[in-house]
Amino acid sequence: MSGPQDLLKTPLHALHLELGARMVPFAGYDMPVQYPAGIVREHKHTRASAGLFDVSHMGQAWLVGPGFEAVAAALEKLVPGDMLGLEKGRQRYTQLTNETGGIIDDLMVTRPADHDDRLFLVVNAARKDVDYDWISRHLPEGVRLEPWEERALIALQGPRAEAVMARHCPGAEKMGFMDASAGDVAGIPARFSRSGYTGEDGYEISVAARDAERLAKTLLAEPEVEPIGLGARDTLRLEAGLCLYGHDIDETTSPVEAALVWSIGKRRREEGGFMGSGRILRELAEGVSRKRTGIAPQGRAPAREGVKVLNEAGEEVGVITSGGFGPTAGGPVAMGYVKPPFNRKDTPLKLLVRGREMPARAASAVFVPHNYKR
Repeated sequence: MSGPQDLLKTPLHALHLELGARMVPFAGYDMPVQYPAGIVREHKHTRASAGLFDVSHMGQAWLVGPGFEAVAAALEKLVPGDMLGLEKGRQRYTQLTNETGGIIDDLMVTRPADHDDRLFLVVNAARKDVDYDWISRHLPEGVRLEPWEERALIALQGPRAEAVMARHCPGAEKMGFMDASAGDVAGIPARFSRSGYTGEDGYEISVAARDAERLAKTLLAEPEVEPIGLGARDTLRLEAGLCLYGHDIDETTSPVEAALVWSIGKRRREEGGFMGSGRILRELAEGVSRKRTGIAPQGRAPAREGVKVLNEAGEEVGVITSGGFGPTAGGPVAMGYVKPPFNRKDTPLKLLVRGREMPARAASAVFVPHNYKR
């Protein structure tokens, strides 16, 4: 039986303890779920100002080959996103799919402006070993995956993130959403993108592990910035309608079912040629038997993962995959998979919570509008 001593630690572990974090196991790591301020205050602070998140448990890797086109073409065999169309200094969200069109993982892919022979990947912590093995086994000769070890990843999120970042990295304020760059942040060599997973404006900053604590302390010294744990990260992404791997998407769900069609490039929809494209293109043409949607419980009681979704006749039509209280939304929010047409916005539904039927309605998965810098 494993215990806390078996958990991996990020380069910011000692700082979390110093800041009074409550630590929990997550994806094999000892991670901060909250700090003394508490989840609701951390959530609201991120929406109003700037929050600092340790996401160093995520996997960072390079896909390297004889040139950009060879590397992008190799990755396009494994993902439905348009990698060949990715411009220098830009980042794109996509999914690794399996032979049957299920999602092995969702990931961020960056084409660095300062390299012509590689792409930079950021994958989920719980899936990185699976991802690295899958990608490596399906690469053509001459293209290789190189995990970037001894790295940290820090997310600075919220409407004041731009002002904070500009003080320590002049020019970063000119970046648009999903732009990526390299340079010094507070005098520390870094790679960074204007992105994140809270629905707010912000940046993700990759630095050498040895520099992580110095950077984090520098950013936390700014009056706008507070440390934020996994608890608020989850409520923020849920209000923003963003999927959590292993809950809202997995190897049985396709990008079409998961309402991620926007991430499939037009050319890819026409040409296919990626893993599982048979199913995905068929679903695009014919529709699906279930679709991820937002679900708004009526009342104050939240609906958690696994709660059954019923239609007005009491027939089961879906299931909740993520749910909780949305501090900014001011009430319970949820998402899940529902049979069409019961996923249409404002369709009356019922939730079977602890044996009781609770009223709900289908809704947009985005309960709090995104605040990205376009």
